Amino acid sequence: MLLSASRIVKSYGAVQALRAIDFTLERGEVHAVVGENGAGKSTLIKILSGAESADSGEIGIDGAHVAHNDPRTARALGIAVIYQQPALFPDLSVAENIALALERDGVWRTVKWKRRNARAAALLERTGARIDTKRRAGSLSMPEQQLVEIAKAIGAEAKIVIMDEPTASLTDSEAERLFQTIRALREKGAGVVYVSHRLEEVFSIADRITVLRDGETVATHATSQVTREEIVHMMVGREISGVYAKREVPLGEIALAVSGLSSREAGLQNVSFDVRKGEILGLAALTGSGRTELAEAIFGLRRLDAGTILLNGNPVAIQSPEQAIRVGIAYLPEDRRGHGVVLEMPITSNVSLASLAAVAPHGFIDNAVEEDLARSYIGRLRIKAESADSIANTLSGGNQQKVAISRWLATKPKVLILDEPTQGVDIGSKQEIHKIMGDLAAQGLAVILISSEMEEILALSDRIAVMRGGGLRGIVPRAEATPQRILSMAMGHG
Repeated sequence: MLLSASRIVKSYGAVQALRAIDFTLERGEVHAVVGENGAGKSTLIKILSGAESADSGEIGIDGAHVAHNDPRTARALGIAVIYQQPALFPDLSVAENIALALERDGVWRTVKWKRRNARAAALLERTGARIDTKRRAGSLSMPEQQLVEIAKAIGAEAKIVIMDEPTASLTDSEAERLFQTIRALREKGAGVVYVSHRLEEVFSIADRITVLRDGETVATHATSQVTREEIVHMMVGREISGVYAKREVPLGEIALAVSGLSSREAGLQNVSFDVRKGEILGLAALTGSGRTELAEAIFGLRRLDAGTILLNGNPVAIQSPEQAIRVGIAYLPEDRRGHGVVLEMPITSNVSLASLAAVAPHGFIDNAVEEDLARSYIGRLRIKAESADSIANTLSGGNQQKVAISRWLATKPKVLILDEPTQGVDIGSKQEIHKIMGDLAAQGLAVILISSEMEEILALSDRIAVMRGGGLRGIVPRAEATPQRILSMAMGHG
């Protein structure tokens, strides 16, 4: 047995996160851990990696009991963790970040930069990434940061690799290259703990599946002996259907029209499209094609060199997010923890953060008004929290995302741009967020949906705009869209 965790218990105050969890990992095995947000997956990962200590229970590596586990011990035992939110040093280069994780030489030494960059490039190549090793890590997109973290784990030659939502921000082609890497690790005898909400991936790559619910182990099955429907039922304790259900609503007039948008800073070239009231316009592209940069440019986070933006037929000049909010454009970024919710703040403050004028008409925040605003969105979006004063980091990922959406709805936008709105959330929360999107469209809001999940884009969009190399390849109506056609266009073949 490569790894064993027996009757692991962990509590945070009165909240019991893990209740006598059992888990094992064999050599050359990919063992998936699935469950809704709050099921205990993250806590189990933290305990296995030494980031947290269990209240009771035992951990064994290669049959030997681990008396005290901390991050340094875990690394020495051959455990590497790839978290959903990468932890790179933003002001260091890609090669330097990889070197910090792998090089064990003393402080007083000569750095062989050519060798360091060559090693980093070789490791990145094994992940299928094409990233300049001299780039500053802070300039990388979320998918690129994720690939650097994977390269670090490969370079460490870990015998136990824990992956927490590793494909959350990857495209289908990037995810497939990751699966090839996982298979190579398995062939060399490494064990992989694979945590993911994407069940199609779990069934593609995992040998066994363990289901957690409410901090308990529900069951462990060989992947070949269980169906997706059975796993979903075990995860949620209820039937889930229509995860990607599209709500049909009548489309109104054009809410947003952009023409000839170009930006050297954002890498955009002559982008033109429109989105109507009540419409969900999907934005599909491979990583690095400019879809997030386009959203940032429309929201005033990137400088435009050319082009026009019309809102309800009127030209608007947007040079900052403040101006974008004022004219009725809202943008939910993909990095939920970095730019979505402020984890240390309560729900009340998070919801009002982009619309302070509404809760502070005389220059001072009216706490009663702020709380009423938060409560209205807690009810409207079905946010699960003890109260409006609950701190954001006590909420599950899905509920944090709902709080982030609430902040932008509180600005009363005409156009809402959602960048990976269901990234890293469980099936139940994903379904609820999809329903929220449908409700918003039905109320006449124009929605731009950026997603790496092809199934999500195809199911929810009225039209799909496909980007490549900072330009728009074309726009495909819902009835004519297929995975093959969208991918072909994104790769420049169609």
